[in-house]
Amino acid sequence: MKIGQLSEATGVSIRSLRYYEQQGLIASIRQANGYRTYSPLTVETVEAIKLYLNLGLTTEQIAGFLTCVIQNKEAFCAEVMPVYERKLAEIERQIVQLNQIRTNLVDRMTALTAEQNRTICEECGANDDPKRSQS
Repeated sequence: MKIGQLSEATGVSIRSLRYYEQQGLIASIRQANGYRTYSPLTVETVEAIKLYLNLGLTTEQIAGFLTCVIQNKEAFCAEVMPVYERKLAEIERQIVQLNQIRTNLVDRMTALTAEQNRTICEECGANDDPKRSQS
């Protein structure tokens, strides 16, 4: 199967497939004319790569266990669970950071709204003050 066919079969761009190959995630055989050919099993490998990328893993992390997952089942690959645990811890740290940023942003918006309201009220009060109107 040529790279265009693999791209069509998996919904992954040719550029991404070349990147996966460069990263050692998939392999091709170069024909004499320079075209890459792929085994039909590469479709399954690319689908697995897509799954792991959607979990937020990097190609480097995926490379650490992809061969095991393809040859066995994910549940039997000891390398997978530590990667998942580290990724989950990273996500939980990001959630804490994002919640803090959200709190800071809401506090800042509340302060700005209060300041705007004070300014508007002061301007309204200045127009209603009879002593100021006479001057």
